[in-house]
Amino acid sequence: MAVVPVAASAEKADREKPTNIEADNLVHDELKQVSIFTGRAVLTRGTMVMRGARIEMREDADGYQSGVILPEPNKRAFFRQKREGNDEFMEGEALRIEFDGKNDRIKLINSAEARRYRGAVLTDQMTGNLIIYDNLADVLSIDGQAAKDGSSGSSGRVKAVLVPRKKALEPQ
Repeated sequence: MAVVPVAASAEKADREKPTNIEADNLVHDELKQVSIFTGRAVLTRGTMVMRGARIEMREDADGYQSGVILPEPNKRAFFRQKREGNDEFMEGEALRIEFDGKNDRIKLINSAEARRYRGAVLTDQMTGNLIIYDNLADVLSIDGQAAKDGSSGSSGRVKAVLVPRKKALEPQ
């Protein structure tokens, strides 16, 4: 398991924004507080965007939202979010994405890839079977091992390309 320190957390204002979801269909169970969106589903909350064929949303008694995003066949689910205090974005893709609003954590599961952009420039790119983007701890964890059921398609290794940050110019 590789651990990559993340320089800044996700946009803090996103936590207070409403969640908007668009899809072709919706089934909502009020008793269980579960909504299932299917067909070209897109979730947005502030700067965060998630896309897939199916989004299952849950809300706990305290109002925290969590969910699962599943892709269309032969594709991967997608997420993107601006980072706090700078012009950076994190984005990722996987065969399954789980998000936990209470713990401010995103899991990219099976054929997972995470990318960091500074402005419009791709800088860091990481792949593995499981990538956990923990906003509260400012840590990105990557596990390359195949799932216990052997379903990952992963090589069993973590791969990363990390571009060094440019040092600020010192006054002369």
